[in-house]
Formats: sequence, C-alpha cells, structure tokens
Amino acid sequence: MIVDKHQSPESIRELLGEVLDRAAWFLESLPERRVTAASGADDLARALGEALPRRGKPASEVLAQLDEIGSQGTVASAGPRYFGFVTGGAVPAALAANWIAAAWDQNAFSEVSSPISAAVESIALRWVLELLGLPETSGAAFVTGATMANFAALAAARRSVLLAHGCDVDRTGLHRAPEITLVAGEQAHATVFKVFGMLGLGREQVIWVPADGQGRMRADALPKFAGPAIVCTQVGNVNSGAFDPVGAICDAVKQEDVWVHVDGAFGLWARASRKFGAPAEGIERADSWATDAHKWLNVPYDSGLAIVRDADALRSAMSLEAAYLPERGGREPFDYTPESSRRARGLEVWAAIASLGRDGVADLVERCCRHAQRFAEGLRGAGCEVLNDVVLNQVLVCFGDDRTTSEVIRRVQRDGTCWCGGTRWGGRTAMHISVSSWATTSDDIERSLAAILGIVRGVRGECG
Repeated sequence: MIVDKHQSPESIRELLGEVLDRAAWFLESLPERRVTAASGADDLARALGEALPRRGKPASEVLAQLDEIGSQGTVASAGPRYFGFVTGGAVPAALAANWIAAAWDQNAFSEVSSPISAAVESIALRWVLELLGLPETSGAAFVTGATMANFAALAAARRSVLLAHGCDVDRTGLHRAPEITLVAGEQAHATVFKVFGMLGLGREQVIWVPADGQGRMRADALPKFAGPAIVCTQVGNVNSGAFDPVGAICDAVKQEDVWVHVDGAFGLWARASRKFGAPAEGIERADSWATDAHKWLNVPYDSGLAIVRDADALRSAMSLEAAYLPERGGREPFDYTPESSRRARGLEVWAAIASLGRDGVADLVERCCRHAQRFAEGLRGAGCEVLNDVVLNQVLVCFGDDRTTSEVIRRVQRDGTCWCGGTRWGGRTAMHISVSSWATTSDDIERSLAAILGIVRGVRGECG
C-alpha cells in the first residue's frame, strides 16, 4: 500500500487554508471581473487532460493546477451581474454550510448514517413549508433540482391516481394500468415532459392547454376529465415570470383521480413575499409542488425540493425495503427520495433560512423584483420593447428585428459587463434577463443598463 505523506492532519489543515485563500480571492473578484469565461471547454480540456498519471501528485499541486487553469473557465454566475437563466448566487451562510458539509462527508441516506442530516432535513422542511404557506403535514424529498423534484412528485401523482382505479403501479407496473390523461399549459417547462418520459407516461401524450399572452395556462380551456389525470401547472414562467391561475384550476378539477401539480422551480419562492406572492394565491390547494433552492433561495448547486400534500403518497412511491435497512422510527430520508446515498444538501437550505429569516427571504425576493422593474423601466425609456408584464424577476426585451436583437445579445455576452441569454417569445427573438442573486445591487443594475444600452446604440448605428 502506498501511503500519501501529504494526507497528514497537518497537511490537510494547510491544504484547506490554501483552498480558503483561493476561494476567497475568487469570490472577492466577482464584483469587478468579466462575467463571461476567459477560456472555452476545448482549451481547458487540453490544459487539464494530460495522460492518466502513473503516480499521483501532492494535493497542493493538484489544487493549484485546478484553480489556475480551471478558474479561467468559470462563468461569474455567483456574482452580481449574471442575469442568464434563473441563477442565484450562494448566500454566505449557505456556502459555508456547503463547505462544512463536504468536510463532514455525511451520507444523508438515513438517521443511522447521519443523525445531523436527518434532523436538519426535518427542520428545513418545516421552515420551507411555513415560508411558502404550504400544508404543514406535507412530505418532501431533498433532491438535485427541479427535474428530480418534478420526477418525485409526479411519481407520487402517478401512483395515487392509478390507485383510485385499483392499480398499484409500484407492484404491477403500467402494463394493465388505465391510461393517465396528462395536461399541461403550452408554456410548460421542458423538464416536465422529460419527466413524463422517465415515468413511462410518454412525452407526446400530453394535452396542451392554450396560454394567454403572458404564458399563463387558461383555466377556462381545460379538457373534460374521465379517468385518472395529472394536471401540471406552472408558477413562474421561465421567460415572463407569469403564474398559472392554480386556484382557478383547482376549482375546475374536483375528481379524486385528478392530481394538480405545481412546477415552481423559482416562482414558488415568491410566496415568501406578501407584495409579489399575490399571483400565487391558491396554490396551497394543489397536490404537489416542485422547486429549486439553488435558484431564489440562493444556496449552492445542486438543491431541489419535491413537496407532496399527502406525505404517504410520496413515501409509498419512493420507499425501499431491504434486510439491512434500519427499523423506521421517525422520518427516514431514504423513504422520500429517488436517490439512496446522497450528500447532505438539507444543511445548506437550513443555513440559508437560518441566516436570512422570514424577513430576509422576503427582502431577497422583493429586491430582485425591484431590480427587474428598474431594468424594464430603463430599457423602455431608451426606446427598447419590453415584451412581458414584469410581475416578478424576469424581463423580455427586443431591440428591433430578430437579427438586431441577436447581435445585441451576442455583444452583451462578449462584453462581459453582465450576461443575459436569448430566447424566443411570441415568435420573436428576445433577450431574457433574470435577476435572482442576493449579491445584485442597484449599482450593478445601472452599470449593466449602461453597458447594454451602449451596445444597442452601437448596433443600431451600424445598421443605420
């Protein structure tokens, strides 16, 4: 056996001290660095992809190589001027919890494998349910993100609606099961259809419900239901930020074999704010909800939550049995998640909420929404066309025809002052601006606005 002399307690402390210095330098540089990465994936792969080493190197050399080369390939998405997709940074307490969780290296599988992980998950779940105004008896899975949160919740939905027709899908599968009617709005997120495929329900079996001009599913256009059905609603359209009228949809769906699910990857957190959560009234009447903590709660990746009103429905869909498993006492984490072995991501959720409190989470949501409104105001004032009602933290803007808008987006991303993505909305190319980070200040908005509008003037001048 080869003993690594660099793994003594003293050298580990020295190595972690070096990690601290390098990480602190990176974080401190975020407010002023270009948001775009300095190096592309191909160049990074060539620099780091040397031949498989026969003998290892000291950990400090490995760290130095990773940092000095790898940091050139990082996007400043943890910084204050990243407005692409819906990406928040990590609040300090959550980042610190992530580090200590990595040092603890806990398997959050069970109370036996990690009492602290099991305890913190229970507390974090209770806090999340209270923050979001969801039924306090709900069950939850701490998963990697909204895709797996939708998967876990919709697995519970599939089991429940089929049980109402005498079919236990977990025992007998879908072979003799009645067909489930799948319903989603025409602006539903792509991951919902991915999950339908993963669950064996079919990506192309969905009945599409028309949406209004802001992307909200029309409750008056729901189909008539006969037999088991799942209705997937959305809280926080990824482009416009709009909310489906979940309360009205629940009113229209009263059969016990119809399940209403809410995909609230980021928009669900608006419920923490009295001012911006009003459009989400009524969602507490749904049967399940999916959200990302790494979006608007601003914890490190990867962290999602599946929440199901009937905790036993989630537990029955996700639980497993084996002779080596501990006897159940209280809540056993492995009974609620698709994964068995997993990291203790509940620690970061707990730390974020503990450090922010109810008022801090509300302030984070409201500050991002105010920043989005300022973006929209500044862009409109300069003659740009804002396409959506800015009801949350999302802004869609055009700068003329599709070609002009695409060129503005390309130059904004290349410039690096801020980063905004492109999308299609209403048949047009648009810039998508998402304000989701705790670190974003009013100065960052003004600086980004100035950079964008400078680029717009340049592009328009060339097109003259």
